[in-house]
Amino acid sequence: MFPFNRNDLGAAKQCAWDSKEPCVTEEFCSKLANSPSVLTVNGYHISGTPVHQLDSGHMSLRKSSGDPQTPGSPAAPRRQSKESSLTINCVTFPHPDVMPEQQLLKPSEWSYCDYFWADKKDSQGNNTVSGFEILLQKQLKGKQMQKEMAEFVRERIKIEEEYAKNLSKLSQNSLAAQEEGTLGEAWAQLKKSLADEAEVHLKFSSKLQSEVEKPLLNFRENFKKDMKKCDHHIADLRKHLASRYAAVEKARKALTERQKDLEMKTQQLEVKLSNKTEEEIKKARRKSTQAGDDLMRCVDLYNQAQSKWFEEMVTTTLELERLEVERVEMIRQHLCQYTQLRHETDMFNQSTVELVDQLLRKVDPAKDRELWVKEHKTGDIRPVDMEI
Repeated sequence: MFPFNRNDLGAAKQCAWDSKEPCVTEEFCSKLANSPSVLTVNGYHISGTPVHQLDSGHMSLRKSSGDPQTPGSPAAPRRQSKESSLTINCVTFPHPDVMPEQQLLKPSEWSYCDYFWADKKDSQGNNTVSGFEILLQKQLKGKQMQKEMAEFVRERIKIEEEYAKNLSKLSQNSLAAQEEGTLGEAWAQLKKSLADEAEVHLKFSSKLQSEVEKPLLNFRENFKKDMKKCDHHIADLRKHLASRYAAVEKARKALTERQKDLEMKTQQLEVKLSNKTEEEIKKARRKSTQAGDDLMRCVDLYNQAQSKWFEEMVTTTLELERLEVERVEMIRQHLCQYTQLRHETDMFNQSTVELVDQLLRKVDPAKDRELWVKEHKTGDIRPVDMEI
């Protein structure tokens, strides 16, 4: 199994965005593409899914070409000087017009970590929802579905308990209790089979409660709290990224102003429209250089914040993927247990009526008449004519 840790993620991210030359993670990307369908992420094991035909038009994480990018305008996607990237909601992506194919992190699977980087409009089309939020809502919906399944089983248990109670009551009914002979034996066994069947259904309801309902209810009791922690963690990283992006834009604006000021003073000196000294020009040049250095520092801090967000997004989405697989498999197993218990109930019920079937096949009116006559006969001497 190929290990997949945070260092690898950071290297993969650098490889995906670095444009100057192939990086050391070419080997990582190759290993990841050809690795088994089970990955280890921070100690978690993620099972793979069947290979699907990937959508070539999907903006997944791909290795870009061109110079290292800098952020664009916060208001709308903006092309950079070399059109190598664009920024949407403070996240920088390669520009689609110049973007070669990127290597998916898990190319043989439809993994969460490859398809939820961009934001999308909500159902009303008013606000944007992050890809992580969409994954989180899926997890919470799954938890709710699991709770509703447990409630469904609870209703089934109530039906079984009520059914068992009514069967037991009916088995004690005295109707036709006076029937005799082989038919009477079959009728008595039929009534007894109701009591046996009632016991079977009572045991079935008890096992449903202990082996299906309770496990469904107890599974991940603190799930909602854990999901809230994940949400806050990723949201904080995204806010930090937005703050770093704002600093970049502020530094970019300051650099533009310093450059304009330097250019204006230089032009005024050249045409001798001002008494600006060479020293003032040097001062303006130093400020412009300082503004450029500040912009580079802000861009570096932004890239670090985006790297951190990238790494946490991958590890957290893979964990959500693992939890979803675990949830589905857990429910599948307990629903299989439900069907198994149901089959066993049918078999036990069948066994309770087998003796009834046997006795019904032995019902013989002639035999019944014989038995009844022997028990109730008053004499076998027939009358004769009186003689004079």
